[in-house]
Amino acid sequence: MSILLLEDLAEIRVWLSQLLARLFPQAQVMACARCDQALRCIGQHRFDLALVDLGLPDGSGLAVVEHLRQANTVTQTVVVTIYDDDEHLFPALQAGAFGYILKEQNREQIEQQLQRIRQGEPPLSPSIARRLISHFKQARKPASADWPQMALTERETDVLLRVAKGFTLPEIAVQLSLSRYTIADYVKQIYRKLNISSRAEAALEAQRLGLFRS
Repeated sequence: MSILLLEDLAEIRVWLSQLLARLFPQAQVMACARCDQALRCIGQHRFDLALVDLGLPDGSGLAVVEHLRQANTVTQTVVVTIYDDDEHLFPALQAGAFGYILKEQNREQIEQQLQRIRQGEPPLSPSIARRLISHFKQARKPASADWPQMALTERETDVLLRVAKGFTLPEIAVQLSLSRYTIADYVKQIYRKLNISSRAEAALEAQRLGLFRS
């Protein structure tokens, strides 16, 4: 396992490096303090996991999140930042972030949230999870005769969980011995039934339905 850590503050960078080494003892952690360093690393290495700060000396970590998504769709990127507002949260999720953790929490909480990655769950600070749920509830179209809320089939539930865990459509197709086009159809049906439109929403729905612990 290969992990990219982008954090400009030396004390936090050292602590997160030590924490990652403890949580993922077989992993190789590559730590950077600037966006340009991280972008060079992405060009030279493939990463399974990335922890990315947003406010950096030479720019926004958002560019790194986006670059990771474009360069390697299997990388699970987690933002670790002080910013808890919509102007930073939603662009990060749209850029491809799998999780969003606030630095203001105590270190034990951050460690607990990062441990969720090992179970395939998106690591989210509680206040961020509440903000997302509130946002999606407000944005969701009300159920009606022409937009019914329908139950998922067993296969659709299985696909939803894998999408929420960050697997790509080709990877899910291999896991379920189906074509990627069939999986794409399942995802389209799932999104239509749940009235969602993104992987972040899928992860929240999977959490709400208790799929991560099933």
